[in-house]
Amino acid sequence: MTSPHFEFPVLIADIGGTNARFALVAHADAELSPLGQVPTADYETLEAAAKACLGAGDTASAPRSAVVAIAGPVVGEEIPLTNAKWVVKPRDIVSALELSSIALVNDFEAQAFALPVLDTDSLDVIGPDIPPIDGGKFVLGPGTGLGAATLARANGRWIPLPGEGGHVEIGPLTEEDYQVWPFIERNHGRIGAEQILSGTGLPILGAAVARARGDLRTFDKASQITEGAEQGDAICAQTLRIFCRALGRVAGDFALVTLARGGVYLAGGIPPRIASWLKDGGFREGFESKAPHGNLMTQIPTYIVTHENPAFAGLAAFAKAPDSYLVDLHGRYWQN
Repeated sequence: MTSPHFEFPVLIADIGGTNARFALVAHADAELSPLGQVPTADYETLEAAAKACLGAGDTASAPRSAVVAIAGPVVGEEIPLTNAKWVVKPRDIVSALELSSIALVNDFEAQAFALPVLDTDSLDVIGPDIPPIDGGKFVLGPGTGLGAATLARANGRWIPLPGEGGHVEIGPLTEEDYQVWPFIERNHGRIGAEQILSGTGLPILGAAVARARGDLRTFDKASQITEGAEQGDAICAQTLRIFCRALGRVAGDFALVTLARGGVYLAGGIPPRIASWLKDGGFREGFESKAPHGNLMTQIPTYIVTHENPAFAGLAAFAKAPDSYLVDLHGRYWQN
């Protein structure tokens, strides 16, 4: 299909299982205007939550179109959220909010949209400060899970390619890894990257590190490990070192697969919280140790995304300049 058209003002929405966030873009040169965040459990539908955030009847700023990011695949006319009761029905949203059009995208597709527009204030460099070239980029997001997306570059346009890269397998490499990996809980006989490189995975990795050291300690949440490491706890510190090195290995693998000369970006909630650990050398070592292409890897920059809401930035960039992106919205774009 041809590039979509979004009539201003454009409603921007980032919909997760717990919270729904909304903002408005008044025109192509306007800054994003946040409208607020509401728990999905407090409303029956997305359109009801949007109306609550839009306020009581300011018709001058009422949206005429919408771009919505959803944590999950966008397929069909009724899209259930994985971790919430909502079933998103785009045609109902168009009708209820009196929109001319609406587009739905994957949440990490929105993260990829943001990569070309993030400035230096929104990025924290890991390792050497290497100028990125105008080429493909990759975003990896350790948060509750491990999201991943490619942003390819061709003929002057950006092409977002979301996927399920967070579920690639990861095995041991160093002697330390070989001591820990036998104690990592397996999922159907395999160890996927998300099983240890995420907020849900850190406690699993922490328990494995403890058992490798003859300790039966367990962890309920990731914050116990990050806080423990900062306080000098040996098991927590070792867990974070292994985490950072393994994350570097996975990020480097994707950089090789996609030839992400424009940089690899760490999004999600975890990287900003462990920035000092990511910068201490283990992440970059794992990233660059890709013989026979180690020299190539030293030329690819890596960043922590520190922007408060990169999905918003990406959705706004797409809404303002849809012709800058080549996006297949077949079955994901509805017009009134």
